[in-house]
Amino acid sequence: METIPVKYPGGEYPVCWGETILPDAGRLLRAAGFGGACAVVTNPVVGGHYAQPVLKSLTDHGFQPALCEIPDGEAHKTLQTVAGLYDQFFAAGLDRKSLVLSLGGGVVGDQAGFAAATYLRGVPFVQIPTSLLAMVDAGVGGKTGVDLPQGKNLVGAFKQPRMVIVDAATLATLPGPEFRSGLAEALKHGIIADPALFEAMQQGALPLPKMIAAAIQVKVDIVQADPFERGRRAVLNLGHTFGHAFEKLSGFQLRHGEGVAIGMACAARLAANLGHCAPAVADQIISAIDFLGLPTALPDHEPVAVWQAMGADKKKEAGQLRFILPTAIGQVDIFTDVPQAAVIEVLTK
Repeated sequence: METIPVKYPGGEYPVCWGETILPDAGRLLRAAGFGGACAVVTNPVVGGHYAQPVLKSLTDHGFQPALCEIPDGEAHKTLQTVAGLYDQFFAAGLDRKSLVLSLGGGVVGDQAGFAAATYLRGVPFVQIPTSLLAMVDAGVGGKTGVDLPQGKNLVGAFKQPRMVIVDAATLATLPGPEFRSGLAEALKHGIIADPALFEAMQQGALPLPKMIAAAIQVKVDIVQADPFERGRRAVLNLGHTFGHAFEKLSGFQLRHGEGVAIGMACAARLAANLGHCAPAVADQIISAIDFLGLPTALPDHEPVAVWQAMGADKKKEAGQLRFILPTAIGQVDIFTDVPQAAVIEVLTK
C-alpha cells in the first residue's frame, strides 16, 4: 500500500492506494482515531461484491457499522435519495463524530458526501471508490452533490474526506463500459497537466496501478492549489460543459465518462477552430479517445438544444459559460468569451 497526501485549508488527508486493501479499512480508520457507530453507504450492485469485507473489517476493529443502501444509477442522485440516507443514519444512531463511508462509484460518493456534509451539520466522511472514474477523479477533492431536473450537481457542498481508500482489486468486477468511462477522466488529467500520462495511455503502455496513481496526483496537485474551485481548479472540467449537456439530454442514460469523452472531442475541435491549439493537437486528443474505446461522435441532438442545456451549467461565470480548451497536450486554459456560433458549428454534424 502507498499513500498520497492531500492538503486543504485546515487539514490534510491521505489517499491510501494499493491492491486488495479493503480488509485494511478498519485498521486504517482505527489508527486514524475513529471508532463507534458508522454508516457504510453503497448500492446493491457494489454492496453485493464488497460490503461484507468492509463491514467485517470495521467490526473486527471495534466499529459498529450499519449498511445503508441507496438505489443504483445517476437517475436516483436526488434530494429524495439523500433524505432517505438521513433516515438510515438516524436509525443507526450516528452522532457528530460518527463516520459516513462511501463504498461505490462517483454517484454513491456524491450522495454519501452530501449527506455527510449536511447531517447534524456535518459528520466525518471517508471515500472508498470502487470505480475507475471515482478513483482518479470524484473520490478526491471534496466536491459532493445531487442533481436537479434542471441539470447535474446543482445542489451540493464541499466536504473533504478524512481518508480515501483506493483498492485497485475492486476494478475486477467493474463492467467494461464503466471501466472505459474511468479512462476518459484519467486521459483528461493527462491532457490537462501530464503529457507523459497522456502519451502512455495513448499507447496503452502504462500498468493500471501506475496510471491510477498518476491520474490521482494530477487531481491532487490541482485541488491543493484551488480547494474551492475559485480559479484554476475549473480546468478539471475539461469536456464537462459539453458532456453534462449530453448527459442531461439523454435523460442520464449516457454514462458520465462517455459524455466527458465526447465533450473533450468537442472541446478539442472548438479549440482548433478558434486557433487556441494546432489542428494536430485536436486530432491527437480525438485519436487517443478513440484508442481507448470511448465515443467521439456527436449524439443525435439538435445543436441549439445542446446550447440551451449548457445554459443550466453551474460552471457559468457572470452569466457566461466557461469552456476549458486544450492549448497543447498537458496544457489547457479557461475561456469565457466563446461565441455561440463557434459552439454551434462544433455541434453541427
